[in-house]
Amino acid sequence: MELSIPDFGNFQLGNSEDNSVEAEGYKNRVDGLFQKVDKLEQRVNDVERFYLNLNKKQQIVGSKGSSVVKDKDKETRPVPSIRKQQQDASKREAAAVKRMQELMRQFGTILRQLYQHKWAWPFRQPVDVKGLGLHDYYEVIDKPMDFSTINNQMETKDGTGYKNVREICADVRLVFKNAMKYNDERNDVHVMAKTLLAKFEEKWLQLLPKVTEEEKRREMEEAEAQLDMQLAQEVAHAKMARELSNELYEIDMHLDELRDMVVQKCRKMSTEEKRKLGAALTRLSPEDLTKALEIVAQNNPGFQATAEEVDLDIDAQSESTLWRLKFFVKDALEVQGKNAASTGGNNNNSNSTATNNNNVNNNKRKKEICEALVKTAKKRNKKGST
Repeated sequence: MELSIPDFGNFQLGNSEDNSVEAEGYKNRVDGLFQKVDKLEQRVNDVERFYLNLNKKQQIVGSKGSSVVKDKDKETRPVPSIRKQQQDASKREAAAVKRMQELMRQFGTILRQLYQHKWAWPFRQPVDVKGLGLHDYYEVIDKPMDFSTINNQMETKDGTGYKNVREICADVRLVFKNAMKYNDERNDVHVMAKTLLAKFEEKWLQLLPKVTEEEKRREMEEAEAQLDMQLAQEVAHAKMARELSNELYEIDMHLDELRDMVVQKCRKMSTEEKRKLGAALTRLSPEDLTKALEIVAQNNPGFQATAEEVDLDIDAQSESTLWRLKFFVKDALEVQGKNAASTGGNNNNSNSTATNNNNVNNNKRKKEICEALVKTAKKRNKKGST
C-alpha cells in the first residue's frame, strides 16, 4: 500500500515564513494520514491472511471429498456471533462428556462381570513379577495391565484418566493378550485369558452400537461447530473488509483534497518545465499514460482521454492540471525505473522476444502522444510567426 506526497517545495513565493508554517501544517496532516494507513495496513494483512488460509482449507476439504456438513448448508444456516459460538461449544462439550460418562458407566458393568468370573483372579491385580520369579517378563511384555489399574484409571478425576470407552476397551484386551503372549497355549493362564477375552468381545459387541452412535454424533457436532465458527469469522472479516474499504476511501479523499490544496499553492510552471513534462509523458507506460490523460480529462470535460488520436496542448492546461501531471509522472517514472532495475539482465531469448513485441505496442501509443505534442507545438509556432 503506497501513497505519494505532493512536493511541498513548489509553493508560491510570498511571505516565506507563512509558506513555511503552511507547508509544515500540510506535512503534519499527511503524517497523520500515513499513521492511519500503517494501522489499516496491518488490518488489511490480517484479512488477507484469513482468506488465504480459508482458501487452503477449502482446497484440502475438496481434495478429501464431501465433508460431514455440505457446503450448501452454509447458504441457509444462521450465523451466530463468535461469542455465542464459544458459549455453545462449552455446552456441547459438557453434554458430550456426560454422555461419554454414561457409556463408561455401562462399560463398568461389563468390567465387573469379568472381574467376578471364577477365572478372573490372575488378572485382578498387577502380575507379581518378582514373587513369581518371572525374570524375563518385562522383556516380553511392553505394557503390563490388569483390572485394578483399569478401575483406578476409570475413577481418576484429575484429567489423566480415560477420555472415552475405546481407551478402556483397548486396555481390557491388553490384559488378556499380555497373558496369552507370555504364557504357552497349554498353560492354564493362557486358556483362562483366551476364554475371558472371548466373553468380553461378546459383551463389547452389545455396547458397540451405542459407542459408534455417540462417535458419529460427536463428529457431526464438531463439524457443525467448525462450520458455524467459520461462518462467524467470515462475517466478521467481511465486515472488517467493508470498514477498511470505507476508511481507505476517506483517506484517499483527504489525500486528494490535500493534493489539490497544495497544487493551488504551487508557483506557475515555467516554459522549460512544461517542455520537460511533455517529454516525460512520452516515457510513460501505456497504462500510466492513460492515467495521465485521465488527469487532464478531469479538468477538461471535452477532452477524450481514450480517443485513438489525442491532441494535448500543454500550454492550454491549467496550473492545477500541470502540477498534478508532474506529481503523477514523477511517481510513475520512479516506479518504472525500480521495476526495470529489478528485472534487468534476467530475461532469456523467449522473454526478450515477448518484451520486444510489447515494446512495439507500447511505443505505438507513446508515438501518438509525441506526434500530438509536436503537432500542437507547430500550431503554436505558426500563430506566433503570423
